[in-house]
Amino acid sequence: MSRKILSILALIVPLTILYLVYTGAIDYFEAFLGIIVSIIVGLLFADIVIKNPGKLYNPIRWIHGLLYTFLYFTIIEAKAHLQVISLIINPSRLKPAIVRIPYNVKTDYAVTAVANSITNTPGTVVVDIDESRKVMYVHWIRAIKLSDEEARKMVSELFEEYAHKIFD
Repeated sequence: MSRKILSILALIVPLTILYLVYTGAIDYFEAFLGIIVSIIVGLLFADIVIKNPGKLYNPIRWIHGLLYTFLYFTIIEAKAHLQVISLIINPSRLKPAIVRIPYNVKTDYAVTAVANSITNTPGTVVVDIDESRKVMYVHWIRAIKLSDEEARKMVSELFEEYAHKIFD
């Protein structure tokens, strides 16, 4: 299989899955539409998005990606939603702050994956990334620990672990 086709497929499969998950669609029309849109996006942007197609041949990366996706959308998201709900019920526990969180991943893809994971998790939002210092500034709705390393352990350590296995 050529690298170009592999790059296109590497975009089509996750885009289709994301489309179906986010639309909550189960019918054939939505599945067909998701596949068509994913194919178009894959054809247009594969060369831009996939910089090193050689990494796509590693099945261990795919397994880690699937495992992370499952953990994130089930356990991590559910836990974060419950924590935010408890803060809504008991707002006296709120302790908002912007914390500095160092990151140890290397590639742009890994940094983006960590930043998106933090932002998509309820209660945290990445507001800036300082690439020269390798830190993210994160608004945390309940900043329990303010030191850089403790905040990293609580907010992004798991995300970095998987981003490193998948992208670095």
